[in-house]
Amino acid sequence: MQNTDLQQRDGHELVLKTEHLCIQFGGLRAVDDVNLEIRKGELYGLIGPNGAGKTTVFNILTGVYKPTSGRVFLCGENITGKSPIEVNRKGIARTFQNIRLFNNLTVIENIMVGLSNSIPCSVPASVLRLPRHRASEKEFYDRALALLKVFKLEDYRDYLASNLPYGKQRRLEIARALATNPKLLLLDEPAAGMNPHETEELMEDITFIRREFDMTILLIEHDMRLVGGICENVTVLNFGTELAKGETATVLKDPAVVKAYLGE
Repeated sequence: MQNTDLQQRDGHELVLKTEHLCIQFGGLRAVDDVNLEIRKGELYGLIGPNGAGKTTVFNILTGVYKPTSGRVFLCGENITGKSPIEVNRKGIARTFQNIRLFNNLTVIENIMVGLSNSIPCSVPASVLRLPRHRASEKEFYDRALALLKVFKLEDYRDYLASNLPYGKQRRLEIARALATNPKLLLLDEPAAGMNPHETEELMEDITFIRREFDMTILLIEHDMRLVGGICENVTVLNFGTELAKGETATVLKDPAVVKAYLGE
């Protein structure tokens, strides 16, 4: 039986909860006692200077790393130590700081790859091109096209992913992550490399995703205008430990945060 304390906080459903999360590499403790609680539908920020342990936390949450100690719960279920594939099937999807698309596939094929876990088709049916496989392919295509329309990428469906402008590549990566039908979406520095106009569009996209997909989002970001503009709550990491956490506007004014992170 799942513990109610792991599923709710203040009457709100918890999508993600970490308990005393730690990971050590040799003599270096890269993450030390990180405790996150993210409610359903929340847009939460994880911020801090370079090397603070933010991406390491993402790697633990997605099964790339197994924590030295501590636990990770998704909707009350303990997913600690599961493989990246298992974690994705349980409901966590992510993007990366450096965009990772299948550059030699078309835009719509990238989305169809993301859909592949949710529409089963047997190997024999695929090899023999049986009617069941053809029906699955059509369903893949139709669902992928519908998702591309949401992100205004349908006119680029037959472009190679590598030929898209940078901002649209980022949008495609987010759309592909959503194709896996996640409960929690992790965005790792989504505004990296973007100009101010692209960042403004990204803020609108993230807000749209949260609203239209009823999505819970955890993001790492260095652009404080973006963080302050869309995140209700944040946790600040410094040297792998929690420096501050709480409402975004309050945390960003915390003198310790300003000194350690904002450099003022």
